[in-house]
Amino acid sequence: MAKTSPTEFVKQVQTEARKIVWPSRRETIMTGVMVMIMTSLLGVFFLGIDAVFDFIVNSLLRLAQ
Repeated sequence: MAKTSPTEFVKQVQTEARKIVWPSRRETIMTGVMVMIMTSLLGVFFLGIDAVFDFIVNSLLRLAQ
């Protein structure tokens, strides 16, 4: 690999930084809302799974007594 000088590196970084396309305010809000919805759904899902396993383990422990 060829080495680049520090000034050439900075120019390349600036060129790449100009290509960045930032999301609009609406896109950012919609993405945030979707993240909150999915996080809530996964939380409820895992709460249900945990409750089922808790019931199974407690039932097995009651049988062992």
